[in-house]
Formats: sequence, structure tokens, C-alpha cells
Amino acid sequence: MLNSNTYVFGFAFAVTVLVALMLSGAATVLKPFQEQNFLKEKQENILSVVGKVAPEDYKKFDQYIKSVVIDEQGNEVENVKAFDINLAYDKKLKSKNPSHKLRYPLYIFEEGGKKTYILQLAGVGLWGPVWGYLALDEDGNTVKKAVFDHKGETPGLGAEINTDGFEGQFANRKILDESGSFVSVQVTKEAKADDDPHKVDAISGGTITSTGVSNMLREDIQFYLTYINKSKKV
Repeated sequence: MLNSNTYVFGFAFAVTVLVALMLSGAATVLKPFQEQNFLKEKQENILSVVGKVAPEDYKKFDQYIKSVVIDEQGNEVENVKAFDINLAYDKKLKSKNPSHKLRYPLYIFEEGGKKTYILQLAGVGLWGPVWGYLALDEDGNTVKKAVFDHKGETPGLGAEINTDGFEGQFANRKILDESGSFVSVQVTKEAKADDDPHKVDAISGGTITSTGVSNMLREDIQFYLTYINKSKKV
């Protein structure tokens, strides 16, 4: 019986080690492909908010888009690539350690002599991370388009943040009030949000996710404004 048990445990251990090695090997082999797909998805999202959605546009990403990284004072950070910034992770570190210095990736599209600033956003919904990209006119006030996504929000509820119906509300919304002060765009359940240039309608049944998007917009948009305002003066 002892020998039998030893054999069973030994065999189980060997199988466990073999499976672990196989999974580790598969992860190593697949990692470059996963990173490439992640990069492509980010590039497609960035291009989509400036209306570049054709397959050939993706191949011209570097021709269309200039990227910079900015610090908390709105200054460009040298020798850091925008795509290397994990904004959600950095914000999590900031929440635990207020002295942590945030860096934000900013993408700039220029066509016909006009610039569009593409702001990367990161926040938290009901079940996990939410994120997005917001195209801001060179006036530093008018939203041209926004796209959002999530990791695990509820289908039919919070997951609606990445639908045309929700995202389409952001076109032509304003982030500054009449005095030029930052007010962001609020996702709200208030009636007649269409009549207010600073509000969009929340998702029915997705209150926490809607609040997460609203908080994300308020926290992140203002971070970019110092750099954008500096650029307008150049």
C-alpha cells in the first residue's frame, strides 16, 4: 500500500510539474503575440477617435500620430515612450502613495493645419478597470469623440459604456464653463442632459460604472490641460 501511494503521489507530482512547464512555455511563446495584439488595439482606439478606421490607416499610425509623455506640471518627459505608460497601474500606486509622480501619455493628430489632442483615461467601474480615449479639439475645450472599454462590467448594464449610444453623447460636449474654468463632462441621471454641454446621460442600471466613468473624466482630463494650454501659446 505504501509503495502504491508513493507511486500515485509521485505520478501526480510529475504530471503537475509537466503541465506547469507546458503552460510556462506556452505563455513565453504567446507573449509577443499578446503584446502585439494589445498594441494594435490601442492604436486602433486612438485612430478611431479621429475618424481613421480603415485597415490601411492602422499601417500609417506613425504618420498620423505624434505621442508625448507629460508630467504633473504639464512638461514633456524625455526618453519615455507613451505606449510604455501603464496609466491604470500608475494611478493605483498614486492612491497608495500620494508622493508617486504620475505621467500621462498624450497623442496628437494633425490634419489640415489643425490639431486634435487624444487623451488617455483610466478608472474603475463596478467590477474592475474601465478606460478610454477622448479626442479634444485644439481649442482645449470641445470634445470631438470618445471611446470607452472595460474589463468585466455587466453585459447590458455597465458594459454599455463601449456602445455607440453611450459614446456618441460626448461629441461637442465642453469641458470648460463660460468663464474658462474646468468642469469636465459629467455622466448623470439628471433629466435632459442633452440640454447641458457638460453632461451626458448615465447608463440605465449601470450607476456605479457610470460614476466610475464620470470620476475618470474629471480626474484625468484636467491633468492634460496645462500642457494643452502651453501648446496653444506657442
